[in-house]
Amino acid sequence: MDYLSGWCKSKQRLDGCTVIVTGCNTGIGKEAVLDFYKRVIRLFIGGHIIMACRNMDKAKAAKEHIEEQCSGLEGTGSLVVEQLDLCRLESVRAFVRRVAARGQSLRALLCNAGVMMCPLARTEDGFETHIGSNHLAHALLTLLLLPLLIQDPHSRVVFVSSYVHAKHKLDLDDLNFEKKPYNAFEAYSRSKSANILFARALADKLKEHNIQNVTTYSLHPGVIRTEISRHFDETVWYGASWLFNNVFGIFLKSPQCGAQTSIYCTLDESCADESGLYYRYVFCSVGR
Repeated sequence: MDYLSGWCKSKQRLDGCTVIVTGCNTGIGKEAVLDFYKRVIRLFIGGHIIMACRNMDKAKAAKEHIEEQCSGLEGTGSLVVEQLDLCRLESVRAFVRRVAARGQSLRALLCNAGVMMCPLARTEDGFETHIGSNHLAHALLTLLLLPLLIQDPHSRVVFVSSYVHAKHKLDLDDLNFEKKPYNAFEAYSRSKSANILFARALADKLKEHNIQNVTTYSLHPGVIRTEISRHFDETVWYGASWLFNNVFGIFLKSPQCGAQTSIYCTLDESCADESGLYYRYVFCSVGR
């Protein structure tokens, strides 16, 4: 389906900038890192891309693969792997301490990591896994990194949400499914609603405090061939993951194509003055 989709055409550079991407050892996160890394490699003023991942072995392998793909580019620029486990809020705090110790402002934070339709479980801090890792950990990460984002003259925070946010209402009185039976799809839907609402609320708060150099975005990247369907066999029915990726695969976007909306929201000049909006497919439509 890539030929029917939009592609980010921006030539915007990221020279001297620092960008953080969560959950990027595979899929659209990895493709976004590849795109950003190409934009920071330059003589004397290269920037820094920080890959924030839970599995360090997979992250290091992804880093090596990206560096191999960019081996023909001349200049400097760094690709850094840092551990971040979104199921542990202490891991979020430790990650921020390490990033802050680098002494650099932050141009962009792309909150890409997420779980989808996994079996009922709790994070280390006692939250249902979807709302805990997809939303609460990213919200904490954003707030703790806000001082570094404010230091940059034009910074952005981007949340990868999903169109399924509209399928279920966010129940603030029962985030952990303690009052009703657990439903994996509903849990995922709720967490994606929370991403959108937080991006909008943060934009309003920044405006309220006259912080104009930090803008926020949320987006639906499309339906993509990635590993995010790995729990379908457990929460839908056995074979659902294979069916999703192989039978319906011809109708799905490639990770490279699926990353375009994330790339657009992170750096494209045409949306630089927008904040708090929800984007569906690059260049197609914006939800207000």
